[in-house]
Amino acid sequence: MKVLVVYYSMYGHVYKLAEATAEGARSAENVEAVLRRVPETLPESVLEKMGAVEAQKLQAHVPLCTVDELGEADAIIFGTPTRFGNMCGQMRQFLDATGQLWAKGALVGKVGSVITSSNTQHGGQESTILSFHLTLLHHGMVVVGLPYAFQGQFMMDEISGCSPYGASTIAGGDGSRFPSENELAGAQYQGEHVANIAKKLTA
Repeated sequence: MKVLVVYYSMYGHVYKLAEATAEGARSAENVEAVLRRVPETLPESVLEKMGAVEAQKLQAHVPLCTVDELGEADAIIFGTPTRFGNMCGQMRQFLDATGQLWAKGALVGKVGSVITSSNTQHGGQESTILSFHLTLLHHGMVVVGLPYAFQGQFMMDEISGCSPYGASTIAGGDGSRFPSENELAGAQYQGEHVANIAKKLTA
């Protein structure tokens, strides 16, 4: 069974979360988890001005995702930073190219799940995931989140992302904060949970 983790990450925060999610999916028995990134839409000159070139180079080994790969997976976990409470433009453009998959019903019945990142504690993480679900539902996917069985959601002694909608991380205003141990644990839990749900659906 194949779980596809498809993400966009400008500065590497969602990338780290996506790696943990794929690791969690692989921990489920007889599951292959594949990490893919969506194409960049910004020119390198703009990325340089945004200080994102080095982070992009660190992810260069991750293959770019093709639309056809979505139809070949049994479950797909999408990772996106939040942009004004919604998915980033790079992810939106990639998903807007999935019309042929929609027409064929290629994603109907497959598990879909979302992880995200924002700069602040209340930077639109939940609205980003929930609005992302609209696309998954239009494709007929079975939406899976991060259940409260992940006890890290009850943590009160430190700042942490993660909600019942999906794993998340908080990057900080200057982007210096990377996923915490608890946030990575949430991503791993979600990856394994999605894999196990997909196995039941494909049995």
